[in-house]
Amino acid sequence: MALRRTALGGVLAVSLLATTSVAQEQLRVAGNFSQNQKHIAIEQAFFDGLAESSGVAVVSNYNPMDVVGVKAPDALRMLRAGSFDVMSVQIGMASRDDPFFEGIDLIGVSTDMDALEAAVDAYREVFDERLQSKFNAKVLTLWPFGPQVFFCNEPITGVADLAGLKVRSFTPSMSAMLEHFGATPVTLQFSEVYPALQKGVASCGVTSPTSANSGKWPEVTTHFLPLSVSGSVQGHFINLDAWNRFSPEEQAALSDAFGELEAELWALARTANGDAAECNVGGDSCSDHTKFAMELVALNEADEAAVKAAAEEKVLPIWRDACNAVDPECSATWNETVGAVAGLTIQ
Repeated sequence: MALRRTALGGVLAVSLLATTSVAQEQLRVAGNFSQNQKHIAIEQAFFDGLAESSGVAVVSNYNPMDVVGVKAPDALRMLRAGSFDVMSVQIGMASRDDPFFEGIDLIGVSTDMDALEAAVDAYREVFDERLQSKFNAKVLTLWPFGPQVFFCNEPITGVADLAGLKVRSFTPSMSAMLEHFGATPVTLQFSEVYPALQKGVASCGVTSPTSANSGKWPEVTTHFLPLSVSGSVQGHFINLDAWNRFSPEEQAALSDAFGELEAELWALARTANGDAAECNVGGDSCSDHTKFAMELVALNEADEAAVKAAAEEKVLPIWRDACNAVDPECSATWNETVGAVAGLTIQ
């Protein structure tokens, strides 16, 4: 009799497990590039604990995008097609499918974290509306990698020395700025940059100090120019068909959970990049990143002014023409949102 009760208990346990499994929603998640170790660690922990933190019965199958063969420029189309339920999207690269999205972080407009946060908050609603209508996806988070600065394997003293160099770009507006300074933009996703710098395909790369440190860029570059040209805004987006499988109560709980993830990633952008910058040049206060020995290029007001001038004279007009070609109200929308908080107006 005891044996029979034990067997029956096992059957009931298996049956209960199967019922629980059926009740759980499965999310296929493509995360960030595996070289961005700090971001991957945050994402992995978040998705592993999403059911517990949100109280929603959900299981996430999480993999970095390069592990599952996803190219950053393809993300929005893959979301629309339902290839993944949730994706970590590099907006600058994916915006080639619709320039409207790049308006959240145009090169030279928001060059510090406070200005960038104001721009993101101003653009969030119209960004989400466009994402839903054109790509059947919804914003869950919007956050920056951090200040986008220069790493070169050629001696430079400022932006004037970019002339004639091949510089990694990942957004159309960045390419416009680089061309303005006489450089040749080379469009590469993050996982392609290290070998490009190593082999001379690119002379410089632009990314955050944290991402460069995690990706070991200082192994293949010599000069570090901490001149910020943007914040490299990213996002976690969910396919609307997947989103609508959840009840309104579950959606609210998931939104709260992703809000915590967004806050954590903003905090990382604000706090970690200072230490990474110090470590990239072998500073004594380096504590939480790999120490390298790059040469620090001193910042100057002339370079900062040159970036602002490039934004107004080159970047904004080029983006206006590209975006208004697909949406005649594009630049007007930008003026009412990002432009209003940045003190800029596209004519």
